[in-house]
Amino acid sequence: MRQHIPCRLLPLSWSLLTVGLLGAAAHAQSTDEVTVQSGRLAQKQFDAPASVRVIDGESIRNAGAQVNLSEALAQVPGVVALNRNNYAQDVQISIRGFGSRSAFGLRGIRLITDGIPATTPDGQGQASTVSLTSAERIEVLTGPLAQLYGNSAGGVIQTFTREAGDQPQLDVSTTLGSYGLRRHDVQFSGRTGSVGIVADYSTFDIDGYRKNSAAQRKQFNGVLTTQLQDDTKLKLVANMFDMPMAQDPLGLTAAQLKADPRLEGTNALANRTRKVVSQNQLGAVLEHRFSDALRLQARAYTGTRDNLQYQASSPTAGTWVGLAREFKGLGLQLGGKARTDAGDKIDWVVGLDADQSGEQRQGGATAAGEKTGAITRNEYNEASNRDLFAQLNWHLPNLSGSPWTLTAGVRRSSVDLKSRDDMPVTANDPNGSGLVNYAATSPVLGATWHASEQLNVYANWGRGFETPTLAEAAYAVTGAGNTRSVVGQFNPNMLASQSQHKEVGVKWTPARDMRFDAAVFHIQTDREIVTALSDAGKTAYTNAAQTLRQGVELAWHAKLADHWRAQLSATWLEATYDSAFTSTAKTGTSQAPIYKDKTVPAGNRMPGIPDQQMFASLQWAQQGFGVKSLGLSASADWVSRSAMWASDMNEAVSRVAGYDLVNLRVRHRSQWGSVRLEAWAGVDNLMDRQYVGSVIVNQATTQYFEPGLPHNWMTGIKVSVPL
Repeated sequence: MRQHIPCRLLPLSWSLLTVGLLGAAAHAQSTDEVTVQSGRLAQKQFDAPASVRVIDGESIRNAGAQVNLSEALAQVPGVVALNRNNYAQDVQISIRGFGSRSAFGLRGIRLITDGIPATTPDGQGQASTVSLTSAERIEVLTGPLAQLYGNSAGGVIQTFTREAGDQPQLDVSTTLGSYGLRRHDVQFSGRTGSVGIVADYSTFDIDGYRKNSAAQRKQFNGVLTTQLQDDTKLKLVANMFDMPMAQDPLGLTAAQLKADPRLEGTNALANRTRKVVSQNQLGAVLEHRFSDALRLQARAYTGTRDNLQYQASSPTAGTWVGLAREFKGLGLQLGGKARTDAGDKIDWVVGLDADQSGEQRQGGATAAGEKTGAITRNEYNEASNRDLFAQLNWHLPNLSGSPWTLTAGVRRSSVDLKSRDDMPVTANDPNGSGLVNYAATSPVLGATWHASEQLNVYANWGRGFETPTLAEAAYAVTGAGNTRSVVGQFNPNMLASQSQHKEVGVKWTPARDMRFDAAVFHIQTDREIVTALSDAGKTAYTNAAQTLRQGVELAWHAKLADHWRAQLSATWLEATYDSAFTSTAKTGTSQAPIYKDKTVPAGNRMPGIPDQQMFASLQWAQQGFGVKSLGLSASADWVSRSAMWASDMNEAVSRVAGYDLVNLRVRHRSQWGSVRLEAWAGVDNLMDRQYVGSVIVNQATTQYFEPGLPHNWMTGIKVSVPL
C-alpha cells in the first residue's frame, strides 16, 4: 500500500514557494515565447499570472494513437486524465478534482476548440469530438483565472488546429495496434493568396480488450482562414463526428475484476449495451484590428447532436435514452492597450457570451437490446447562459524597484435550466416540467512579481460556481423509507456550488533550456453537488455542505544535451469532504427494495481523485529535436498514480490500488526527395501491470471498476507529400 503524503503543511508551502526561490541566480535569458490565453487575455506563457500549460503538436503525436485527450493530458500537473477504454462513455478528465464524479463525458471544466465552446451552458462537454490528428497545440488553464470562463470552470482546456503552410501538402497516416485498433487519417493543407485551409478526415475502429467494447468512429475537422483585409481575419470551422457504434462493457464489481478483467459488466451482453452518436458543428471567428491598441473578436456557432444509448436493467429487460440536441451561441470581446500618465501599461478586455442548448429527451424499454413498447419519457430540456466579463493586466515597471503586474477580472453569469414534460399527465406520471435560474458574480484578483528575467512569482484569488448539468437535474427522489425511488422528473431544488480559489506559484528558468514551475493551491467549495440516490441506471443528486481541495503542482523540463531532453511533472492533491452529509444506498431486490441512509463522514476522500500523480519522460533524438529533424528518436515515459476511492463512503470494496506504467516509443523520419516518411512503434504498459484505468463514481451496484489495458503495442506510418 502506497503511503499517503499529507497536505496539511500547505500553508507553510505557500511561504516557501513565495520566498524560497527568490535568491536563485541565473544569467541565461528565458526562451519561452509561447503566447497563451491567460484568463481572457493573451500573453507570453512565462509571464502569465496563472498555471497554464502547453502541449505542442509533437507531444500530442508522440503520446499515442491520437484518439483520446487523455493520451496527451497525462503529462499536465493537476490534471487526472483516465482512459476508460470504453468509447461509449468517453474519457474521464478532472482538473484539481473538478469533474471527477462525471459518469460520462466531461463536466466541471470548460472545453474550447479553435475558439468555439465545446461545453454546453450547463457545464457538460464531450472530449471525443476533438480532432487530435490536426491539432497544433493544447492549452490547459487552471486556477482562479479559469473562473473568467464561467459556469463549471474548474479548469479550461483549449485545442487549436494547425495553420496551413505556404506549400500545399497531403498527409496520409495509418496506425495499427493491439485489440484490433485501426486508425487512418488523410489531411490536406494549403494556401492560395490570402486563404488557407486545413481539412482532416480520420477513421477509428477497435475490437476492444473487454467483451462488448468494440467501437467505430468517423471524424472530419476543417478550418479555413482568410485575410479579408490587412486588419481583418476570418476563421471558419467545421466539425463532423459520427460514431455509429460504441459498445458499452459497463463497470465491473471487485469480484468480477478479480475473476477476469476482460469480462463485460452485468447484463451488458443480454441488453446489448451501446451508444450511437452523431454531431455536426459550424463556427466562425472574426478578428478585426482597429489599431495597435484596439482589437475586436466576434464568434458565432451552431450545431446538432443526436445521441442514442442502450442501458442494462435486468437480464431480460433494459432501457434506452435518446437525445436530439441543437446548440448555438455567440461571443463578442473588445480588447486593447493603454498607458497611464506615469507610463504604466494596461492590457484590458471586455466581452459577452450567450449560449443555448436544447434537447428532446426520450426514453423507453428494451428487450434483447432493441426498443420495445411505448415511449415512457418525452421532454424538452434547455440550458442557456448570458454572461458579461472583463479583465485587465496593469504593468507597473517601477513599483518597489521591480516590475509588477496586477490582474483583476470579473464575470457576471446567468444560467437558466428548463424542462418541459411532453408526456400526458396521469396520476402515476405527474407533470415533470420546471425551470431554475442560477446567477453568480465571479471576481478574480492577482499579482505577479517579475523578480528577474528568469523568475516570476505570482498569487491569485478568485470565486467560481458550478450549476447542476441537465443530466443531473433530470432525476429526483420521490417517496420515503423503502418506498423511495428515482424518477425522471426535473429537479429545481439543487443549488449551484460556490468555490473560492487561492493560488501561489513561481516560474523559473535557471538556464536557457530549462524551466521549472511550481504552484500551491487551496480551494474551498460550499454546496458541492453529490450523489443522493442511484437506482436502475438513474441517479439523483443533492448538495453536500463543504469540500476542500488543496495541493502542490510541480513541472520541470530541460534539454540535457544536444540529443537528450527530459520532463517531469508531479501533483499532490488532497480532496476531502469537510463536513458530513447523507447519501442513500439501495439493496434488496427490485420487488422488495431496501433503502439505507449512510452518513458520509467529514474527512472522507472525494472519489476518483488520486492523492499523488507523477509523470516523467526521457527523450533522445539522433539529429536533435524539431519538427523537421530527421533520423531516429526514442522516448520512455513513466506514469504513476496513487490509490483512490470509487465511492463517497470510502469503503474497502471501492478502493483502487495505485500503479506505475512504463511506455516506450521509437520513431524514424526520413526524406525521399520532397516526400517525407515517418514510421513509429510503441509499447504501453511495458511491465504488463494489472490496474484499474478509471472508476464509475458511486455506481449503484458497486460496478465501479473499468480495467486498464495490459501491455499493448501500436505501430504507424505517415507519408507527407508536397503538392
